[in-house]
Amino acid sequence: MINGKENVLYAKAYASATRVVKAHQYLGQEKREFVLAKQLLRSGTSIGANVAEANGAISDAEFSAKLSIAYKGCLETKYWLDLLKDTNFNDEKQDRSLYADADELGRMLFASIRKVRGIRTDK
Repeated sequence: MINGKENVLYAKAYASATRVVKAHQYLGQEKREFVLAKQLLRSGTSIGANVAEANGAISDAEFSAKLSIAYKGCLETKYWLDLLKDTNFNDEKQDRSLYADADELGRMLFASIRKVRGIRTDK
């Protein structure tokens, strides 16, 4: 854990995952879209699961690796959200909100990865 940030990160990832689960339910029940919804569910909930695993890491390398997987989950989640929006399954407001969650998590994860790896940002 870096200065307690992973607890904030975990809480945000968990809150985002609950929203993704609700979006999955909506897409299945209201839009009858199951394939893309399942992909969104898988990637969107994996972010928090990997953050939870990172918090239990026994080395900086394991911690960094799990955060990297979570970061990639954010990128994948944004891809599925874009696809759902562009195929008219998600409305603009819902998409913007879920996308903003994934984007914020991605920035937080990337900053944490850089910090644990000792990568300077002030070159």
